[in-house]
Amino acid sequence: MRRKEWFNSGSTKETAPLKGKSGANGCVELKTELGLVNGIGIIVGVIVGAGIFVSPKGVLKATGSIGAALVVWVLCGFLSMIGAQCYAELGTAIPRSGGDYAYINEAFGPLPAFLYLWVALVVINPTGNAITALTFAQYILTPFFPTCSPPENAVRLLAAVVICLLTFVNCANVRWATRVQDFFTFTKILALVIIIISGLVFLFMGKTDNFETPFEGSTTEPGYIALAFYSGLFSYSGWNYLNFVTEELKNPYVNLPRAIWISLPLVTLVYVMANMAYFVVLTPTDVLSSNAVAVSYGDYFLGVVSWIMPVFVACSTFGGLNGGIFAASRLFFVGAREGHFPDALAMINIERFTPVPSLVFLCLVTLCMLLITDVYSLITYTSFVEALFITCSVAGLLWLRITRPDMERPIKVNLILPIAFLIICTFLVSLPFFASPMEVVVGVIVTLTGIPVYFFGVYWKTKPVCLKSVIGSFTRFTQKIFMCVKAEAKHD
Repeated sequence: MRRKEWFNSGSTKETAPLKGKSGANGCVELKTELGLVNGIGIIVGVIVGAGIFVSPKGVLKATGSIGAALVVWVLCGFLSMIGAQCYAELGTAIPRSGGDYAYINEAFGPLPAFLYLWVALVVINPTGNAITALTFAQYILTPFFPTCSPPENAVRLLAAVVICLLTFVNCANVRWATRVQDFFTFTKILALVIIIISGLVFLFMGKTDNFETPFEGSTTEPGYIALAFYSGLFSYSGWNYLNFVTEELKNPYVNLPRAIWISLPLVTLVYVMANMAYFVVLTPTDVLSSNAVAVSYGDYFLGVVSWIMPVFVACSTFGGLNGGIFAASRLFFVGAREGHFPDALAMINIERFTPVPSLVFLCLVTLCMLLITDVYSLITYTSFVEALFITCSVAGLLWLRITRPDMERPIKVNLILPIAFLIICTFLVSLPFFASPMEVVVGVIVTLTGIPVYFFGVYWKTKPVCLKSVIGSFTRFTQKIFMCVKAEAKHD
């Protein structure tokens, strides 16, 4: 596809790349510094956020029994693996960063791709990162306030500090960001291993009361079963984040699918074993009454050092936030490089080779989200939209199979997998129309507000000279203050 310079002011004076600082083709571009271990760290680090520590009760509440809950956790992992297989084909056939945005743009054109980019900008990414930062702050401050909840302003201030800190790390060096990701991925897996081993010890000691009638009370209503899958899949979300940084992955045709094939089975195994450990120690009533299952579990078996479990949860969210910032900044960077966002966001620092303007912009939008009193409610309205665009990406895989059968596909999955994944996703996307129509309406409205923005910023080619001058001045100011130049679009 030919790049359309619709958002460009037409008068941008770009700084020339420094000699010896550019990529192999003579252009300043993102460096390929991510290996297989880094890829696994990104996937596992983003997936294993606070969800497995905080909210396993959502699946139990919807299924009604321990046995059914464990089955749902296994099936959610299996479904995520199917989706990841589809994204392995997409990521190697369209080896550009941006994930869903790149695939929807390739399959269905600029407007649907822009709408995904718009929702990601307005709500999905900054709100998700803000909530993760707030969760981190809440758990890191909890040990200092044993008799009450931490002050709300203190939580928000610490959340803002950690967002700025991780933005600086990501701006400074890709290797720093990946080392942070690898370390905290190890930390959160260590926490889950402690939970699993202690649960197995209790199990071998004969504590099997909760497993005597594991399926008693199981629900058979389709609505509740679908809600159980929503809760489970929420904890698995993030399996497609490596696709957002494909261009920075060494040998993506090999390392992208390998990272997926290693990460998803590992996460599924850890999730199922961790839930079994929870149920060995805690009764279903305990799980349903707890706001943080891992913390309640720690109170049971850690005693005087139970404070360590909130710290582990905080470390988990810290790593998840780092991965979210790393991936989301690349999404906005690629959108700008394709002409769908202002050119200022398509810049790369000439010394660090990081998309500094995109990272700073994401940081500012996320900080603004912290000012909203009930920021948690925003993500509810767009979870449907996010699922819808994942469905569109997989539909795009099938569409490209039909319209471009000769397209080079280093990995070509069995057609049954994307069809099955599309059918399941369509069911999960359709259910909210009946279960929570207001959330669907709000999510659709937020998405559709991107249409006038698209026609004003992207489609309108004959902008007034004064407007072009303002955009051009802002772009040049961005280049000077962040010492960056514009990256070239990559197309096959």
